[in-house]
Amino acid sequence: MSADFWAGYISGAAGILIGNPLDLVKVRLQAGGDARLGPLGGSGAAGPRAASSGAARPSFFQRTAALATGAAAPVLGYGALNALLFVSYRQAETFLIGTPLSPSGELPASPPPQTSAATTWVAGAAAGLATWIVSAPTELIKCRAQLALAGPVPSASSPSASQTPGQAQAAPSKSPSSWSIARQVWRAEGLRGFFLGGSVTALRDSIGYGFYFWSYLLATDAWRRYEQGGRDVDVSASTTPSAAATLMCGGLAGVVTWASVFPLDVVKTRVQAQALLPVAAASPNTIATSTTPLLGSTSTASRQPRRLSTLEITRIAYREGGTSVFFRGLGVCSARAFVVNAVQWAVYEWIMRELGAKVH
Repeated sequence: MSADFWAGYISGAAGILIGNPLDLVKVRLQAGGDARLGPLGGSGAAGPRAASSGAARPSFFQRTAALATGAAAPVLGYGALNALLFVSYRQAETFLIGTPLSPSGELPASPPPQTSAATTWVAGAAAGLATWIVSAPTELIKCRAQLALAGPVPSASSPSASQTPGQAQAAPSKSPSSWSIARQVWRAEGLRGFFLGGSVTALRDSIGYGFYFWSYLLATDAWRRYEQGGRDVDVSASTTPSAAATLMCGGLAGVVTWASVFPLDVVKTRVQAQALLPVAAASPNTIATSTTPLLGSTSTASRQPRRLSTLEITRIAYREGGTSVFFRGLGVCSARAFVVNAVQWAVYEWIMRELGAKVH
């Protein structure tokens, strides 16, 4: 269990560091419209880009730093999530196949050979559900940090909409950190605020991680059969996948995982991002939704601050762009998923070998 924990933690953190720039792009595409105009689309008001064509352009270092926006929470959170994921997966798999623990209470060093694809999927789904307590708050902070880079949507009468070039240059917007967003959530809604969108996050993780372990198992098994078929590959007596196999199979598992749950991830992003919508005169515990044109109303009666449900968000997204809106950003996500999970599985398997344990 110790090997699973540390291998999972380190590999999860490594994957996030590599994949965060593409994840930032994916989240903004999912949120809809121009990311600078808010998470659910623009309101027709002038955005920061329209404030002035002569505004100061960000420096190379500012642009580079922006790629890490929202990375702090995932690096810490996903390290813990990945550790919990692999430990929970091993426990669930052991329970499902009835393999006894050692006298010291330790899990077996490697999954038994009779593990089926169905058992792997169920164990992965159970492990994904177990990670919900970590993934829900981590995802919320990450999404808000990535979408808040350009600030809230300015109204037609707001100072930002009528700034002169000199004013825009003198007062550049500053991206909030993950820590500042976490403090804002805590002050506004307490612990409950961190679990906004928790139900759809739990559903996404359960289904997604079921396919994650299932597809990795099938891919590595297929690779081994290819190696044992006498083709131009180096066949090894060890059952440990080669570095090339781990990278390719890990990357493929990541793509399959995200393809299986991407519509759920789009809904999750929009549910968690709605708190970024500007509130003119609302209490800190509620969210005004009338500022987004997707609701189709700007009347005084509709300005009562409230938070949209997951079902309402889904209906609004469908009215916005039909079925295609639920696959917006899938290409970027697939590229990110391949790279991140290739690295993540490679690091995980390497650490497990260094610690004297095996996963296959």
